[in-house]
Amino acid sequence: MTGSRVVALGHYQPAKVLTNEDLAAMVDTNDEWIRSRVGIKTRHIAGPEEPVDELAFQAAGKALANAGLSPDDIDLVLVATSTAIDRSPNMAARVAAKLGMSSAPALMDINVVCSGFTHALATADHAIRSGSATRALVIGSDKMTEITDWTDRTTCVLTGDGAGAAVVEASEEPGIGPVLWGSVPEMGHVVRIEGTPPVFAQEGQSVYRWTTSQLPALARKACEKAGIAPEELAGVVLHQANLRIIEPLASKIGAVNAVVARDVVDSGNTSAGSIPMALSKLVERGEIPSGAPVLLFGFGGNLSYAGQVIRCP
Repeated sequence: MTGSRVVALGHYQPAKVLTNEDLAAMVDTNDEWIRSRVGIKTRHIAGPEEPVDELAFQAAGKALANAGLSPDDIDLVLVATSTAIDRSPNMAARVAAKLGMSSAPALMDINVVCSGFTHALATADHAIRSGSATRALVIGSDKMTEITDWTDRTTCVLTGDGAGAAVVEASEEPGIGPVLWGSVPEMGHVVRIEGTPPVFAQEGQSVYRWTTSQLPALARKACEKAGIAPEELAGVVLHQANLRIIEPLASKIGAVNAVVARDVVDSGNTSAGSIPMALSKLVERGEIPSGAPVLLFGFGGNLSYAGQVIRCP
């Protein structure tokens, strides 16, 4: 085998929905203020019985079912998250246990905040290409509302909870392009999850300026590495941070024929869960044809970024 490909996806969101009107009763804000600044209408909120690993488990089960596989067909589990409160067993181990895996899979959590899923997807691709794994379960799962400061109207309007998962397996034809990844360490302070208990905070204007000015060229470079011109893309799935970031970015990339994921409107910012969840919904609705090229690009905490072009399952 010379590559790997995504063969199936799945996603999960908690049932509870928090609207802009609900937030207006909690903090000094309103629907017009939120929509005009971040484009979000609703977000899903996990309860105490839905920790990060439970969200991940639900999404993983759906991805496996969509792939027609059993948990024991997997030999690598990667969970991208930055909101796991417990350290050990890690989230990957807990998901494997909930799925009843007996195949002795390798189990790793990856914390690159909002670009965690695209980092994890690249890691799975590398492991499969090297022969260290044959089939991987790659999950992005975050419970952002557990680390949200509900008195800060600039951040509490953003966050939601959810998870998305992908099944990745060896392939004769590469279906996952080379990753473009990197960071801006000196600007790591602009997105933070710090303290005990941890709290999410960010310098919104700094993030906005950096993403809108720097990311278009990086995203085009990810396309170049895959040998795909932006106008050939059938889909663009960026980290669902803010609609006012997503729309100009998609335009500047030059993906004029692509379906652009806008799941942030209904789901808010779900950090590592945002890209796989948005992609899973597009595939479920049949908005992107199987085999078509899709750009995935994550960015955020640490000012880390990672992107690759994949073939739609």
